[in-house]
Amino acid sequence: MQIFGVDIGGSGIKGAPVDLARGELAQERHKVLTPHPATPEGVAGCVAEVVGAFSWDGPVGVTFPGVVTGGVTRTAANVDPGWIGLDAAALLSARLGGRPVTVLNDADAAGVAEMTYGAGRDVPGTVLLLTLGTGIGSALFQDGRLVPNTELGHLELKGHDAETRASVKAKEDGDLSWERWAHRLQRYLAHVEMLFSPDLFILGGGVSRKPEKFLPLIKGIRAEIVPAKLQNNAGIVGAAMAARDGASAAQ
Repeated sequence: MQIFGVDIGGSGIKGAPVDLARGELAQERHKVLTPHPATPEGVAGCVAEVVGAFSWDGPVGVTFPGVVTGGVTRTAANVDPGWIGLDAAALLSARLGGRPVTVLNDADAAGVAEMTYGAGRDVPGTVLLLTLGTGIGSALFQDGRLVPNTELGHLELKGHDAETRASVKAKEDGDLSWERWAHRLQRYLAHVEMLFSPDLFILGGGVSRKPEKFLPLIKGIRAEIVPAKLQNNAGIVGAAMAARDGASAAQ
């Protein structure tokens, strides 16, 4: 079974049909740059471009970098504030010709994909996936069950919003070495571990393609730390899973 997934990020919007039997992209993904400002209309146009690149006409799942409840986007930390309180599912559905659209938090989508097909598969206890990119997204699981919209990238750490210190964007903006960035990430992980005592950290986002650069530099964390197996495609896969589930519920 193939369903289309789109992952909206702070720097790029990417999507592809997903083979949900295997949890893999069925075709090479198509990516466009996120517009700035990332207004609802601007982003919706990019989503339509990504979907249109495949001539897809079925249900679509879309991730969003913020809190999402019932298809409505509630926060907008790294995109335009026009998203706050918007029925994003209705906007995107209209832009895509009325086809069904399911919208969910980006880290939750990545987490569900990793728990189903990737590094969290069959792992009991408390698992916390963190997506490291423009910001820091989080997905918290207890015995495989998701606690949605945790947004732990916005925890305060030493007087700062944590993602402004430990995200990949913070590394790039500050021209930090892997060692300096890993030290910041270590402090963040220690803070989260103190609050939630996870058994496993899964680190996702584009940086998960380079675990050898930073994972050996992180010390003093009790929980096991592993890179996301689906790497930066986890959000697309999770979006497709949500679209499948949404389509099934509507039948």
